[in-house]
Amino acid sequence: MIEEALLNVTLQLLIKELFDKVDSQIQKVLGFEHEFQKMKSDLEFLQAYLGDVDRHKEKYKTLEAASTKLRELIYRIDDLVSDCQNRVAHENTRSRFLSAISPRGKNFRIQVGKKLAEINTDIASMRETLNYIPSLISLCKSEEAGSSGGDSSWGRVRWTSDIIDESQTVGLAEDTKTLKKWILPCNGSLQLIAIVGMGGLGKTTLAQKIYNDREVCSRFHVRIWVCKSTFGELDIMKGILEQLKMDDHRSDRNVLLKRIHEALSNKKYLIVMDDVWSIDDGWWKRILEGLPKTEKQGSCIIVTSRNEDVVKRMGVEEEQIHRPKLLSEKEGWLLFCKVAFASSKGKCKDIELEHVGQDILKKCCGLPLAIKTIGGLLSSKCQSYSEWKKVYEDLPHILADESKSHDSLMATLQLSYDELPLQQKQCILCFAIYPEDYEIDVDQLANWWIGEGFIHKKGTKTPRKMALECLSELISRCLVEAVSKRNYDGRVYSCKMHDMIREMIIRVAREESFCSLDENNTNIATIHSRRLGVTNETLLQPLDGNSKLRALLLTKANYIGFTKKIALAQVKSLRVLDLSHLKFKENSEFCEDDIWRWITSLKRLTYLSFRDVENLTKLPRSIKKLWGLQILVLGECINLKQLPRSITLLPKLIVLDVGNCTSLSYLPRGLSKLVHLQELYGFKIPDATVSNACHLRDLKDLSELRVLQLDIMEGSMIEEDELTVLAQFQYLRMLIVNAGDRDDDIFLERLEKLLPPKSLEELYLRHFCGHTTPAWIAPKLLDRLQYLCIEDSRVLQRLSDRFRGSEGNKWKIEGLCLKYLPNLEETWEEIKSAMPGLKYVEVSHCNSLKSFSCSVKNIDFWRKPEEEDDEMN
Repeated sequence: MIEEALLNVTLQLLIKELFDKVDSQIQKVLGFEHEFQKMKSDLEFLQAYLGDVDRHKEKYKTLEAASTKLRELIYRIDDLVSDCQNRVAHENTRSRFLSAISPRGKNFRIQVGKKLAEINTDIASMRETLNYIPSLISLCKSEEAGSSGGDSSWGRVRWTSDIIDESQTVGLAEDTKTLKKWILPCNGSLQLIAIVGMGGLGKTTLAQKIYNDREVCSRFHVRIWVCKSTFGELDIMKGILEQLKMDDHRSDRNVLLKRIHEALSNKKYLIVMDDVWSIDDGWWKRILEGLPKTEKQGSCIIVTSRNEDVVKRMGVEEEQIHRPKLLSEKEGWLLFCKVAFASSKGKCKDIELEHVGQDILKKCCGLPLAIKTIGGLLSSKCQSYSEWKKVYEDLPHILADESKSHDSLMATLQLSYDELPLQQKQCILCFAIYPEDYEIDVDQLANWWIGEGFIHKKGTKTPRKMALECLSELISRCLVEAVSKRNYDGRVYSCKMHDMIREMIIRVAREESFCSLDENNTNIATIHSRRLGVTNETLLQPLDGNSKLRALLLTKANYIGFTKKIALAQVKSLRVLDLSHLKFKENSEFCEDDIWRWITSLKRLTYLSFRDVENLTKLPRSIKKLWGLQILVLGECINLKQLPRSITLLPKLIVLDVGNCTSLSYLPRGLSKLVHLQELYGFKIPDATVSNACHLRDLKDLSELRVLQLDIMEGSMIEEDELTVLAQFQYLRMLIVNAGDRDDDIFLERLEKLLPPKSLEELYLRHFCGHTTPAWIAPKLLDRLQYLCIEDSRVLQRLSDRFRGSEGNKWKIEGLCLKYLPNLEETWEEIKSAMPGLKYVEVSHCNSLKSFSCSVKNIDFWRKPEEEDDEMN
């Protein structure tokens, strides 16, 4: 139900991580094996209560209080374990244990022992508190069973029928036309079509419109409507037989499926499978196999779902997926008037009401269900300006009250959230701190998820890969919208969230104390804040005394007025700190040393970003104190001149980004100590004479590298003994070479001799001044390459002979990007011959290319037609 608290999303994930974190090394090194084991045992006991406590805590304040205490306890344990992990990692880099170190290390052990004892005492107290909860839960369950007729899932059931209410239908003409173009001419055996979109978009209404269309009705002998979210496999079969007016009293699935097959044989049938959430239990495969598929029969199944991945796994082809759009402003107003002014036949006769009505409509952002819900609410109120203005101002609270009905707007949207796996529930709550209609940078979001521990490495997949897959899943489920993405493979660069989805997420975040929100659903700073998105309006002084803040990110702000006297300077609990685009104002009290003194005191910090901070000139040596730091982003800091050598003493670092730091001439020696590094952006190949610089040969021990960006500087030189270093990176997937417009023969000769790793999947070559592409860019050496981008070269004229491959040795490249190559002389036929598997090409300002299938002067692209792709397969 919508009113149920969702506290256990955070707690279940934290407890699961804690079991993994408290490993044998931490226990033995710190000398508290017995205490840690007792803590783990008690955590397992507490975890068993979470599900039931969570579902019923709104009904009994005792449960609510217990849940709140449990949340605080779990966070305390997580902080302690993280501190221990970081300490052990630091000591391991120095090859000695705490038992052999200074008084400071001994003091740390004393503090750990003290905190462990306190935590175990508090857990024991919590167990006593929870001893009588089962009886309360049993009472709750019996009450729910009575109110729901014995169906424990009644709050999540959504029932639909084939009946359409035309009086509340707007803007479906184009959608209907598109679907009928697919359905009516079909003469195949069985066509699968899907309607996909977010909750409340009108997928069911569109399916009803098609189902009842006169031409569609005359096209099919039999029409069947199935609401999948309401029924199981057996009920679906019985429902189909009932609509076929056949006996459905048997319970054997095989018998029922056989009867369905017989009844539909030699008939053109239309089946609507409405509201499909999952096919994991195999029900779809069994039913589909049992349906007749006579050649040229021309039958059709329409599936509606909020999950694009589900319909694709059901067998629906990409070109047969229809994605309805949000209503336009004109369509939205028409629907609003139909509902809000039903008593006057959809006519608004008051200009003041129209003005405030338009303001209310903007809050709905074109979502039909939101427009109907709010319009219906207004239709029952006095039609006065003051009454409607009050609704406009109190809309978040009205939706919260309205959400107590299980068929409300918020309840409908919450169904999508409820279906998410635990990890994705945690990740999507992060959207609550961003302002309304805010375009979110995906790299920032992924770094945050990794930094807070919401996302972890899985098998050979890096945390970054897992984070991007998580976002793709949220987009596939229509909970997040992609704003900017790469056309080749759909990789998302920025995203946003529909306002109504955001309202639902904010409601959950508030109940879970995920972040602090005011009455207007604005993320604010308080003494209890755990996560904070800073805008220009954010007041930071309320953080005074805060010991819980885990994440702070600048969203709509580039200045925070930091001094050692402000409340933020006393916050020591941060794990995520993103100060991207921060500006240091002149003539202010700001002191760069003060902010660094504060940052290096954040012992639990895992993600730090200073991206595009123009005034940043240096990092302090004390950066080495951040033992738990995993991600350090300094990209686009154009005045950053030097990195301290102490940066090589960060034992957990997996991402180091100094890309586009144009004043930085080299990286310090010792980077090979960062053995966990997976992504390195902006590695400057130094002049051979710079003794304290890190050279390409020094990277050979970074065996975990997946992404490497090489920046060639004036004076950079690749030595003979460095030509094979890249080939040693067996896991490297992406290589970016910024060749720096170097045109001297010696350098170009060395670059020509590089030996790349065979594992590469993406390659970017920029500012290259050779007349032909380097010989190592060849299918024989890069047989796994899927995407190639060559850009910004005023000299490049031809692709090398090795690039073209041979008859039995062609590229497996699927995506090609050529930009700002004015002198490259190649033909479309030569490109296609070298890359027979090519599916996508993007071209811009390559005026010498000939007979291409897209424009070569301005930005344009070509995509292989689906039918050609099918023929090749």
